[in-house]
Amino acid sequence: MRITVMTTGEQIITLDVDSHESVENVKALLEVEANVPIQQQQLLYNGNEMRNSDKLSALGVKDDDLLMMMVSNASSGSSAARSDLGMNPDGSALNPAAFQQHIRGDANLMGQLFQTDPELAQVITGTDLNKLQDVLRSRHQQRSVVQRQKEEELALLYADPFDVEAQKKIEAAIRQKGIDENWEAALEHNPEGFARVIMLYVDMEVNGVPLKAFVDSGAQSTIISKSCAERCGLLRLMDQRYKGIAQGVGQTEILGRIHVAPIKIGNNFYPCSFVVLDSPNMEFLFGLDMLRKHQCTIDLKDNVLTVGGGEVSVPFLQEKDLPSRFLDEERVPNQASSSGAAVPSGFTEKKSNTVASPASQPSRSEGPEFDAKIAKLVELGFSREAVVQALRLFEGNEEQAAGFLFGG
Repeated sequence: MRITVMTTGEQIITLDVDSHESVENVKALLEVEANVPIQQQQLLYNGNEMRNSDKLSALGVKDDDLLMMMVSNASSGSSAARSDLGMNPDGSALNPAAFQQHIRGDANLMGQLFQTDPELAQVITGTDLNKLQDVLRSRHQQRSVVQRQKEEELALLYADPFDVEAQKKIEAAIRQKGIDENWEAALEHNPEGFARVIMLYVDMEVNGVPLKAFVDSGAQSTIISKSCAERCGLLRLMDQRYKGIAQGVGQTEILGRIHVAPIKIGNNFYPCSFVVLDSPNMEFLFGLDMLRKHQCTIDLKDNVLTVGGGEVSVPFLQEKDLPSRFLDEERVPNQASSSGAAVPSGFTEKKSNTVASPASQPSRSEGPEFDAKIAKLVELGFSREAVVQALRLFEGNEEQAAGFLFGG
């Protein structure tokens, strides 16, 4: 169940606890959340003090109930213990070894931590005290952000409804609430929408050399990089009369064209032509020209690419079958951009027109400002990969991305 604890400093803390949890264990959680030693905590429910040995259910505490936490001075006899288990202003432990031993010694608290904060539980059971301090600081920063948001929400409740600035903030809060509700509905009904989408790759052989081919029906032409063409022994066949500039999302130099070479899909061989690009981020793209020529079908139901009107079917590769460079979050947009920019619709000796692949559209929020937002959210303790995904999900909106990360 969820309970809310309000401190004498008007700090609001929300805890997920078992109804049969002891008051002492709740105080232990509050020690981590509020940086107040157990000995200085006095919990009140309906105006009555709660003893450490009492169970929440026995006291009648129910879901969404409110507790009050008073802070008192503990006896001088326990001053040494308080100093060992105290917390620094930044949320780290004064004595991380003593703090670690204290939490480890409480089996019930460790079980609660493994359910509510497995990362913190892992570092407490580990041996790296520096990492423990980093996680404690991160949790303190997260709590500070959440607390600030709650304070802003409470301030809006008492704001002058006729004040223009207050009206703007109320409007923003209502809009954010709608976004949050939409996000929660998506988590329930469309959770796969938050997962990384793996692009469509199949195994092929180009002139006898096995490759992972990126299947892109949005690219007008089939593309091979200069380095890949050289590896396949095809660079000697490149016709430089077809060189130019592919313009789409950005620009990519067209080095020439290989008019025909064999590719093997499944057990069958097919003739294929390639546009050769100077593109380090993309090796081989199987585009719409060859998809049409060889009557291919992208069957997402059975997760296969059929060729020759159904005479050959090859499965799309799973994430585990792809090299890590194809899955790198920072390189996928570049790779997609390269493939999209390299979609020539016609050539002259000096230049060519292009039509970009839908997959090549970059994030509108990418740039120095986007990098600054990433750095700011990473400082709160989230991984760079999670921060990048959240910012892209909310089109660079830092506040919405932070809410998503904290909610996750």
